[in-house]
Amino acid sequence: MNTTDWAARSRELTIDGRAVIDGRRVDAADGGTIAAVSPGSLRTLADLAAGTARDVDLAVARARRAFEQGDWCRLGSADRGRVLIRLADLIMEHLDELALLETLDSGKPIAQTLTVDVPGAAETFRWYGELADKRFDEVPATPPGSTALVRRVPLGVVGAIVPWNYPLEIAAWKLAPALAAGNSVVLKPATETSLTALRLADLALEAGLPPGVLNVVPGHGSTAGSRIARHPDIDVLAFTGSTAVAKQLMIDAGTSNMKRLALEAGGKSANVVFADADLLAAAAKAAFGAFYNQGQVCSANSRILIQREAHDEFVALLAAASRDYEPSDPLAGAPGNGSLISRAHADAVGGAIERAANDGTLVSGGDRVTITGSDAYLRPAIVTGLDANHELHRVEVFGPLVAVLAFDSEEEAVRLANATEFGLAASLWTSDFSRAHRVAEHLVAGTVSVNTVDALGLTTPFGGFGQSGFGRDLSRHALDNYTDWKTTWFQHG
Repeated sequence: MNTTDWAARSRELTIDGRAVIDGRRVDAADGGTIAAVSPGSLRTLADLAAGTARDVDLAVARARRAFEQGDWCRLGSADRGRVLIRLADLIMEHLDELALLETLDSGKPIAQTLTVDVPGAAETFRWYGELADKRFDEVPATPPGSTALVRRVPLGVVGAIVPWNYPLEIAAWKLAPALAAGNSVVLKPATETSLTALRLADLALEAGLPPGVLNVVPGHGSTAGSRIARHPDIDVLAFTGSTAVAKQLMIDAGTSNMKRLALEAGGKSANVVFADADLLAAAAKAAFGAFYNQGQVCSANSRILIQREAHDEFVALLAAASRDYEPSDPLAGAPGNGSLISRAHADAVGGAIERAANDGTLVSGGDRVTITGSDAYLRPAIVTGLDANHELHRVEVFGPLVAVLAFDSEEEAVRLANATEFGLAASLWTSDFSRAHRVAEHLVAGTVSVNTVDALGLTTPFGGFGQSGFGRDLSRHALDNYTDWKTTWFQHG
């Protein structure tokens, strides 16, 4: 980590909180604003445009106009790809600025936004830019005297609603494939974390994206988000967030225009550790899977199932590994965790820790910490001794809290791991290769990580089963969210 004085640089930032519609920075139509507050210090960063239905309507109209004019969707796929690659380059040229904005807005440590979040977003745009001209259509067999072209075509106007836990990176997961396919987009970032998305829209214009192709409207979910979900001229809605909101979006889509949906919702992922595993490595990765990003990860391994004979040894190793995730000033450049997204969220997570401690054994952590004037910090908490039906094994907490539960048999481990309405991710630790294949086959999860946790990459699809949603981010399969097959049949004989 370099020795940059990030606190001093943060005071020098000029932050523009206005929306980006049709290539221009604009205030909300009614002049409303929302204070962007840094959870790590409670400092007010900027006034965000509080977008409403009027702003969404304007953004959708401009996105539709851009799509129909065809400057982007009818541009050659290789040319679209070059614009996205240029955008990736610009993101990295503005690495320090974007990382600082992300840290201030979300409470993430600057060490992580510099090395993970911003480079990850850049690589996503680069990957889809390189993929843009490497998709193939079909010419299927037809009767003599006819030819059919079967092509993947863009759907039109995409609405995207993204969360606050990975603001820039998850925005890239939606935007890069949608834009690579030729769509126009209206993006609503989370109210808590809109700053990097707005700056990204500036850079996209600089990279050569035509005005109106990418519009960013900050605002509350109940106003701007609801209008996107119900808008009759949005063709597909991509979302990452809670299961409760995802269910409402399904209702909104069905009662408006039956827009397509790609929903990545909640999770309560299990990490199954057998006694024959490398327990030291498993504990270190389990701490990462439970506590990284302050535990605010939809696929966090917040339930650990450990074979009974290894329980005590593993819990001791986990408690030691959790020390790597102690909170500190996000701008200090230190390893470990930053703040949670808000004091209110820290209240909620703290309440879950207190209830779990009352019903089980709090092994370590759970303390509320005040740093740089904010008490939105929590030490990572480990709880044992809870009944398998306890809320902590069922309800997504979205914070640095993990429950450890013992099991006796392979069959019991699978049953406990699958005892959830979610199916986003699971992890599995064993030195028995046959067991790894056998258990992985029976775990109900979109991604099963064997002898690691929360594995993902640009080449593999990410998404879940059950109430974790449907549709996939990442990989070439994400293009399926934003395109569909169109057949053109030529009769010539």
